[in-house]
Parts: sequence; structure tokens; C-alpha cells
Amino acid sequence: MVAKAGSGARFVDRVVLHVAAGDGGNGCASIHREKFKPLGGPDGANGGRGGDVILEVDTGAASLLDYHRRPHRKAANGRPGQGGHRTGADGDDVVLPVPDGTVVKDTDGNVLADLVGEGTRFVVARGGKGGLGNAALATAKRKAPGFALLGEPGDARDVVLELKSVADVALVGFPSAGKSSLIAALSAARPKIADYPFTTLIPNLGVVSAGDTTFTVADVPGLIEGASEGRGLGLEFLRHIERSSTLAHVLDCATPEPGRDPLSDFDVIEKELRAYDRALGDRPLSDRPRVVVLNKVDVPDGRDLAELVRPEFEARGLRVFEVSAATREGLRELSFAMAAMVEEYRASLPPAEPTRLVIRPEPVDGGTDFEVRPMGDNTYLVTGEKPVRWLRQTDFSNEEAVGYLADRLARLGVEDALAEASATAGATVMIGTRDDSIVFDWEPEVVAGDGALGPRGTDRRLGGYR
Repeated sequence: MVAKAGSGARFVDRVVLHVAAGDGGNGCASIHREKFKPLGGPDGANGGRGGDVILEVDTGAASLLDYHRRPHRKAANGRPGQGGHRTGADGDDVVLPVPDGTVVKDTDGNVLADLVGEGTRFVVARGGKGGLGNAALATAKRKAPGFALLGEPGDARDVVLELKSVADVALVGFPSAGKSSLIAALSAARPKIADYPFTTLIPNLGVVSAGDTTFTVADVPGLIEGASEGRGLGLEFLRHIERSSTLAHVLDCATPEPGRDPLSDFDVIEKELRAYDRALGDRPLSDRPRVVVLNKVDVPDGRDLAELVRPEFEARGLRVFEVSAATREGLRELSFAMAAMVEEYRASLPPAEPTRLVIRPEPVDGGTDFEVRPMGDNTYLVTGEKPVRWLRQTDFSNEEAVGYLADRLARLGVEDALAEASATAGATVMIGTRDDSIVFDWEPEVVAGDGALGPRGTDRRLGGYR
């Protein structure tokens, strides 16, 4: 959502971000040559890793506006390897600062990460691995490979970023109820204040100290009847209440609008909060402790109205505070009451466990195994992370590289699986997905292995050597 002031957008709390990590650099196929040593062995080095795209919490970031203006972000590619065992440089990571409380979702709405706390990081797109150079591919039988592996492509994805304010207490109420003035009086925050609806277009945060307790207060933009259905500023700003442990109803005791009074305003806002509960699961807003703040008692009619409605709120079991943001009357008592509620909530939380680093080494070849699916008419589809990765690493303009791919697939068991699936000579074998695959003709009588090697860059099985 974009809130505007004047003619330019200044606050965004929801964006779709298109990210692409860097591709890995290609490996190098090189043979060391020097005087009196024309064939000194393979010395082609590996390519560099592609850069990651990383989201990092930065408390200096106030909104997602920058990503609304520039939604496409890409990290640098890894550099290719070179001869002389010179490994290609890794691509630079792109670190994107996001506000505290940013939730990362995929386009289906699944939560990928909830970023809370300065410096918290999430790798949203991982860079591709660099391809192996021919020095790394050399074996006892393949002493001087005439090929290298290509770098793998980096991740590319679309994600949704949503900002949910991180505050202990949320001030809720109708527009012009005095929430901005109240947060300015309670803290050092200096929000824009004026006497007209929807002055507050962004959630303002203030830090309040009461005794030994320090807590944050969010001045949530004004709600109106139907906000949970999208009216006014709507539910776009209701998400900023979700993280708050305590709610404070700020009620205008001096409103000039006919048909409005603190009791009816309270009931309307409570109705909207209950309607929004459906999206919150096990921490509904209706279950959170709240206080009633009868504001603007510095106005004579406002004080009279506050004294009139106070018994009704207390009969509902609510704590009531009569305050004036203008004269600061009642603010000390209110701040200490909020602090006590925040401390009670914090004490109810389970003790924080020490952070443990869990290391899960990837398999040597990475990825999962494969599956062979008959598609009819002597056609078979091979799926699996390993075969697809190996395809991406293969330079199909180099016969020796293609032969090396065939040997890897055979060692993985693809040849045996095709035979078990009743594939016959000349079968069409697709590796990848039904809509995106590379097609091979399967010849089971062609034996895999290094014995098929010809001169560098060729393979007897592929007709490049006679």
C-alpha cells in the first residue's frame, strides 16, 4: 500500500519485489604451456560464485518506498575461471535494507521469513555456483579434460514484502481523536498533526520511558467503520497492530461531529478489530489487554463528557484514563499503566533460548535423486534436481562435455532405470520438465565410461572422432 502526502508517495508498507541472484561464472578449460613443457597438464580454474540477494533489517529504514520505485534487484554474476589456476571472482552480494517488522511472503501468500531485530538477515535469492575448471575435472584416465563446466544460474523469484510495525502498545481510534498529539506528548516522536481526518498517513513510532520500563508506542492511522472491509485507510493499516501486546483506545471527548460519542466510537473500533481477527489465527486482537484513553479533557465540554461515560467503561471492566495531550494532564498515570501491562506481557513470554547454529552439510553432489516417468510412445521424462543441475552445467557445443554428462547420468543410475521402465533403442528421453526439457535419443548399446574418449574436446560415441 502507498500513502501519499501532497503529490509524492512517501510511505509504502507492501510491495512485490522481483529479485535475481547472480549466475555462477563458467569454469575454464586450459592446458599449461611453457618452453620445453608444451603439455604441462590442465590448469583451468573454477568460476566464481554468483552474488546473493539478501534482506537485512535496518532500523534506519522507515518504509518500503524505495522498492516501490525500483522493484527489480539483481546481484552480480561470478567471473569465469582462467588458466594458471586463477579462480574467478565471486559476484558481489546485494544487501537490501528493510524496516524492522518486515514479513517476506511468496506470491501464494506463504510466509518465508519474519524479519524482526536490527541486523536480522534472510537470503531471498541464492547465487549460482561457479562451474568447475578442467583442472578440477581431471582423473587418472581423463588426465587433460578438454572441457569445463558452466556456472549455474542464480535464483530468480518474486516475493511480497509486508511491513508490520514492531510496537508494544498500539493507539487505535477514529481520525482526529488525538493519537498523533498523544504520542508526541508521551515520546520524542514528532508526527504531523492537524485537525482534519486522515492526518496520519503512516504508522508513527515513539519510545516511552516510565520508571525502569521502556516501551514503544505505535500511532496507527485512524480507523473508521468498515475499515476491516477496506473503507477509508482500511485493513492496509490494521496489520500494524498485529505485533502489539496492548491496545489503547484513544477516544475524542470533544468531537464536533454529530452522532458521535466515546461509547459509540469504542464499539465501532472494537467491531472492526474483531472482524480483522479472522486473519490472525491464535493471537486475535480481541484477546489483548486494552485501556480506554478519554482525550481532550482540557476542553470544558470534553471533561464533562468524559465524566459522564467513564462509569460505563468501568462497568465493562476497562481501565479508564482522562488525559489531555495539549496540557499533559493524566499522561504520567497513563504511561505507567501502559508500562505495567507491557511488563506483564513480557514476563509471560517463555525464556529466550540461546541461539544455536545448525550446520547441515549438503550432499557431495547436492540435490535429490531422480525419477523416470513413461510418457507413452517410447518416450520417457527424467526429473530430479541432480540431472537438471548437470544439464545446466554442460556446454553442449563440446562433445567431450556431453559425453561427460552421459557418464554422470549413467553412474547416477538413469540408464538402468530406463531399462527397467522398458525403454528400447531409439527411445526419446526428456530431462527436465514436460514444458522445459532437453531431449536425447537413447542408445543402450553405447557403453558409458572414459574408454570412449578421443582427442581433447571429442567423444567417440558422438561421432566427433574417426
